[in-house]
Amino acid sequence: MSAADADGRSDKPFKLSSEYKPTGDQPQAIDMIARSVQAGNRYQTLLGVTGSGKTFTMANIIERLQRPTLIISHNKTLAAQLYSEFKHFFPDNAVEYFISYYDYYQPEAYVPATDTYIEKDSAVNDDLERLRIAAASALLSRRDVIVIASVSCIYGSSSPDDFNEMMIPLHVGMKTRRDELLEKFVRSLYRRNDAEFSRGTFRVRGDTIDVFPADRETAIRISLFGDEIESLRRLDPVTGRAGTRLERFDLYPSNQYVTPQDRIDAAIVKIRAELEAQVAKFEREGKLLEAQRIRMRTENDIEMLRETGFCFGIENYSMHLSGRTPEQRPWCLIDFFPKDFIVFIDESHVTLPQICGMSHGDRSRKERLVEFGFRLPSAVENRPLRPDEFHALVRQTVFVSATPAAFELENSAVVAEQIIRPTGLLDPVMEVRPIKGQIEDVIHEATLAAERGERALVTTLTKRMSEDICEFMRERGLRAEYLHSDIDAIERVEILRRLRRGDFDVLIGVNLLREGLDIPEAALVAILDADKEGFLRSETSIIQTAGRAARHENGRVILYADVMTQSLSRAIAISRLRRERQSAYNAEHGITPRGVRRAVQESLLPPPDEDGAGTLLMAAENASDEDVAAVLAELEEEMLAAADRLEFEKAALLRDQISLLKKGGKGGGNARKSREGNAEKPAAARRFRRRGNA
Repeated sequence: MSAADADGRSDKPFKLSSEYKPTGDQPQAIDMIARSVQAGNRYQTLLGVTGSGKTFTMANIIERLQRPTLIISHNKTLAAQLYSEFKHFFPDNAVEYFISYYDYYQPEAYVPATDTYIEKDSAVNDDLERLRIAAASALLSRRDVIVIASVSCIYGSSSPDDFNEMMIPLHVGMKTRRDELLEKFVRSLYRRNDAEFSRGTFRVRGDTIDVFPADRETAIRISLFGDEIESLRRLDPVTGRAGTRLERFDLYPSNQYVTPQDRIDAAIVKIRAELEAQVAKFEREGKLLEAQRIRMRTENDIEMLRETGFCFGIENYSMHLSGRTPEQRPWCLIDFFPKDFIVFIDESHVTLPQICGMSHGDRSRKERLVEFGFRLPSAVENRPLRPDEFHALVRQTVFVSATPAAFELENSAVVAEQIIRPTGLLDPVMEVRPIKGQIEDVIHEATLAAERGERALVTTLTKRMSEDICEFMRERGLRAEYLHSDIDAIERVEILRRLRRGDFDVLIGVNLLREGLDIPEAALVAILDADKEGFLRSETSIIQTAGRAARHENGRVILYADVMTQSLSRAIAISRLRRERQSAYNAEHGITPRGVRRAVQESLLPPPDEDGAGTLLMAAENASDEDVAAVLAELEEEMLAAADRLEFEKAALLRDQISLLKKGGKGGGNARKSREGNAEKPAAARRFRRRGNA
């Protein structure tokens, strides 16, 4: 019996729970893609316009195919949104969440120009680690599993065989000595802690052992009678109250990188052999400092591995610990899926290039560590999958995007178009106007939109231009704000919230007005210098940017251009064809387009104090859990990106913001205490003030 059975959950068919039924193009898209997958085709594409219900279509395909599913998103915020939606769609099935579990991550690095070694520093989020382990254990114990993941799913992990081998099956009547059972817990990386009972720990009181599984929110109490398990019961880790009796329970390891002891012993032999070879190489080259450095560091790691089965930076020895050769790829989450699983790549035009580019940046940093004696050459094999390895591992894929790239379109057996929106909304009207006088014209159009109670979005090519236009609009009496990458995540969320609420009417930005910006009140999108062919004015960018006006019944797009580039021509032609199809469908079915209506989220920023400072903690008490989670995910992405660029002061500042926001979450008295403690830190408070855009 599996862990799922122990929970009273057996494998179930995927059952979609929704009050809505597929409409418009959705039934056709569901049928086309499901048939293509069932026919054994490797690639298929769902081309769905903004607001057409692509997530609902994906859910219907999963219900029809009845296969374990991996859904990959290109950032944590969108992954969290998908996780929430699929939990709602499939309440009776296992919907799991797998993203990077770091709140803060500073990678190990060496900067030769300044002779600066940067030690790895990280802060693991306990809840995210639990969710990752829960995803792995669910995949090994049942089939009705949907995993929502970021691209972290292509990074190295333990093998499913090792993870399953280290699982400890427990059942009533099982013959085992107490000390033998405790040794198994330690080998599975559970820590004994009789004072502080938390995930990944166990405590012992005579013949009673309490263990807190790393993938659960409740603990297990094991009662022994002699050398036999007399009973298993659930345990509330807070109150200590014993609950439901269990006949059996499968306890999975507390860490994804767990390795059996015999594998560790074999790895130590290989690590030492590689060490001696590398030391000899450095000595031949006259690099005595590097030779001494690599010997001292590696010998210390070997000793830790021998004594505890773990060491700081153990991932750098993953090739030896997993028994791989340099030609073999690392294990990852995808290996935990059965052979007939299916993959959805959401926003594939962004996610797929991200997946394919991960291995290059990772390798360059590690090669420098190897060159200067901080790591053995095998450390470069602790890496994400290369593009060829990813495509070889994933057997059947559905690409999902409003603007699929050439790879998706050229390789897909079918391209299912989902053009009709359930709301009946049409693609926004696109109009081309000359560049000369574009600023005056856009101010005039934005003023008219504001008088109608609508919002306007304006895209520029540079940050400086967005700021200058914003200032010019304010001088002309328009309520305007700018938005670009120099503005912190919390401030960005607040600016968007204020735009939706109507505190101002025009938002000017650069590249942040594309995927993921959902403002139903936006009726006008203006694209300045639209004929400057390039990344920001490509066909994909124009279509995605124009889609920001697709949730309003009066949505329209003004493109300022003197030259009709190929990207402009194709984007306008695609929009025109879509409008024709959407209009014909509405006329045939008597549908009147209606705009999207959605409540404005609560503020994540507090009202200013008397001194104008305010604190983030006050805002967190009034925000929903979803709002806080979304901002946390965005802050974490910024922090990791800053660390990758070696901007560690910025990364540390973002880490502090994350910590403050977490303390200010749904914590009641604790949040108040944190706020009182922070009252004496005006510098910290000032970090969360807006930058004077009001």
